[in-house]
Amino acid sequence: MKLRVVKALGEIALRVADLDAMQAFYEEVIGLELMRQFPSSAFFKIADGYKGHTQILALFDRSHQEGYKGIDASRTTIDHLAFAISLNDYESELKRLQGLGQTVTTTTHGWVKWRSLYVRDPEGNQVELVCYDSAIDES
Repeated sequence: MKLRVVKALGEIALRVADLDAMQAFYEEVIGLELMRQFPSSAFFKIADGYKGHTQILALFDRSHQEGYKGIDASRTTIDHLAFAISLNDYESELKRLQGLGQTVTTTTHGWVKWRSLYVRDPEGNQVELVCYDSAIDES
């Protein structure tokens, strides 16, 4: 029997080149609630989380992190960030994102019955908004 210690996502942390642009994107385009802003970082609420630990997205201005040299694109394991949305919001979110001038790619993942919207943040990270759709064929 496997021991299940992990209960939920705690935090996603990104080091960013343009904190203002990235903060605006995650607040205005993705719609996350800004919890706290500091001169070199910003923290957004994703969800209530587990036992009082709010799930958050943290943005850290890489110019304020002494010694940080950046991530080598050929070695990074980062693929994308995904945020769960309601199926009821899928179509309106697609239209809203397109109305904001975002290039949106849509995909279905039959094996898990997920419907996804993909956009890019100002620094090129792929951001997925995903919902469960029981009507999707699993094949």
